Amino acid sequence: MDILIAGVGGQGTLLASRVLGKYALDNGLDCKLSEVHGMSQRGGSVITFVRIGKDIYSPVIDTGCADMVIAFEKLEALRYAHYLKEDGIMLYSSQEIMPMPVVTGVCKYPTDIEERLPKNKHAVDALKLAEKAGNSKAANSVMLGALTKLMKLDKEKMRKALMESIPQKLSEINEKAFEYGYNA
Repeated sequence: MDILIAGVGGQGTLLASRVLGKYALDNGLDCKLSEVHGMSQRGGSVITFVRIGKDIYSPVIDTGCADMVIAFEKLEALRYAHYLKEDGIMLYSSQEIMPMPVVTGVCKYPTDIEERLPKNKHAVDALKLAEKAGNSKAANSVMLGALTKLMKLDKEKMRKALMESIPQKLSEINEKAFEYGYNA
């Protein structure tokens, strides 16, 4: 399974990729991650490739070859949709984060993103569900929950991988967020 995770710096995309990697390894699968930080420290675009299977030799996913694109922000879903293969699945958060050209008035945020995304797409209001769980930063856990349900992965094993990847003091909020995403 080839998964591209995209978001904006600070949304927890790198943690989500590490949780997926842990889930794979805990289930006896090979996994390679390729973190492309981009401008993660400045709120810029960040992507991570996650490849899971029996024998994975390269962490990079070619354009048009991803089984799934998970985007933590709507514009990022559009920006990386071309990585999705024809029968791939798009999972994205409906959150909108204005990039600097939009903030400065040079560009406008697209209003037709949903229409331009692939047909096989699923939206989750990850920010709203994370806030309901107690912390907006738990949106990545919401997305992992939604991914788990959508891909019919083992819920308890994914929850375990998540809980083992975060500080104990954040476990209650992230567990709630994961559950909200799973049920979304």
